[in-house]
Amino acid sequence: MDKQAILNRCDHTLLKPFSTWEDMIPICEDALKYHTASVCIPPSFVKKAHETYPELNICTVIGFPNGYNTTAVKVFEAKEAIREGASEIDMVINIGAMKAGDYDFVEQEITALREATRGKILKVIVETCYLTEDEKIKVCELVTNAGADFIKTSTGFGPSGATIEDINLFKKHIGPNVKMKAAGGISTVEDLEAFVNAGCARIGTSRAIGLLKDQ
Repeated sequence: MDKQAILNRCDHTLLKPFSTWEDMIPICEDALKYHTASVCIPPSFVKKAHETYPELNICTVIGFPNGYNTTAVKVFEAKEAIREGASEIDMVINIGAMKAGDYDFVEQEITALREATRGKILKVIVETCYLTEDEKIKVCELVTNAGADFIKTSTGFGPSGATIEDINLFKKHIGPNVKMKAAGGISTVEDLEAFVNAGCARIGTSRAIGLLKDQ
């Protein structure tokens, strides 16, 4: 597979809690140089990244990584991130509510984030490692009903990340307007190719440029 076609689907990511602005600089510059879909960075760096690299497409994370912030806090976070220069928002669902079967709450929260991010891309992280197969199928319905742009497998902070099996399950159950993003544990060229071939429009990883730039 053409390496640029893969890079164009990648959200070049750095979300480690100990990351500094000095760590963000090469991530942002590589995202521009290698034409990744976006750079995915913590909310606290969005404003500076946007001011320093105004042409950069910036993604950030909301309610990350545990998802148990209140809806009002997530809405505020999303609006603030957009005001400071983010064009894409990756939100974490309330995993506890999902596990408890409070599906109305989960859908309403995603809908609230959809309203707060109108005109921008909203990706919904469902953290598949904590969900049963039935819950994964149900969350596809909730993400679709709420009008999100993407369903995303994982934060990368859970006990496991993206799998082809989950992507294939998503494919069967999401609506026609919902795209898929795989993230978490994607560490080889073979992984990148497999997720693209499985239908992922985005891949969240910190490794893609390193893996592909010399190929």
